[in-house]
Amino acid sequence: MKNVAVLGATGLVGQEVIKILEQRDFPVNEIFLYASERSEGLKLGFKDREIEVLAEYESFMDKVDIVFGCLDATLALDIVPKFAGKSVVIDNSSAFRMAPDVPLVVPEVNAEKIKEHKGIIANPNCSTIQMLVPLWPLHKKAKIKRIFVATYQSVSGYGKEAVDELKLEHEYLALGQVIEKFPESVFPHPIGANVIPQIGDFDDLGYTKEENKMVNETRKIFNDDSILVSPTCVRIPVICGHSEAVAIEFENPITVDEVRGLLKNAAGVKLFENHQDYPVPIQAAGKDEVFVGRIRKDLAFENGISMWIVADNVRKGAALNAVQIAELL
Repeated sequence: MKNVAVLGATGLVGQEVIKILEQRDFPVNEIFLYASERSEGLKLGFKDREIEVLAEYESFMDKVDIVFGCLDATLALDIVPKFAGKSVVIDNSSAFRMAPDVPLVVPEVNAEKIKEHKGIIANPNCSTIQMLVPLWPLHKKAKIKRIFVATYQSVSGYGKEAVDELKLEHEYLALGQVIEKFPESVFPHPIGANVIPQIGDFDDLGYTKEENKMVNETRKIFNDDSILVSPTCVRIPVICGHSEAVAIEFENPITVDEVRGLLKNAAGVKLFENHQDYPVPIQAAGKDEVFVGRIRKDLAFENGISMWIVADNVRKGAALNAVQIAELL
């Protein structure tokens, strides 16, 4: 039995971690929940208990074995290292993902990296996780040379504020009112009935922070800096579930039938074999698997395959991946 802490327990990912720990019957002895002062005293259910949310973490720093970090990167940089010398922290933020001494882990891909941790294990970005789960068995078979990916990412990838904003904009749209950017908006444009081709700040080359995560994290997780990734990340007016249109160029020939055969039994993958039967975000909500469909020969590359990938970004894209790491620990 383990003593467990969830940092950022009242956010979307934190709450999902708590739910999954219960659903998968993780061996929890005692659980500590931490959030900001505005959540202090709030009680969250865990199994047959009501656990009070604490606004300070010093009282349980020496009492926990595994910590789930569900904070933003700024807070994580400050708080996570304080636990790392005493516990193992599985961190969901972007703060430590590219640190050379921090394993970046997708259990279906590189679980062996877990044993290399020095107190912190990083959870990859949601869009990276769902792309690499099905691509890994293909990479082992034919070696990936290039990946072209366009994402269609739900607002829950930003957090509860974005979900609330979309719901409010839906109310305006239902009344036939024109949506204007709210003063406290989390997005650069209205998201209701719209798409926004920007997730994060732009770099000097015109790529966003989210796009650079997909490039750098793919190479680190696959342990292959030769892989070229061309991403375009787009926010869409969907509450839950990220979708990705992915075209892969391989160094060696691979057929559509071979791809289907590899993915049919791949860990963490649910395959849609018929073109007319493809996954959509509403099907993935609340599910553990990464859904893959529309597998076809790519028309631009001799050794190319195109596919459509969908997953619950809060669950497999964050909370479940973290709990799977904890189970392996």
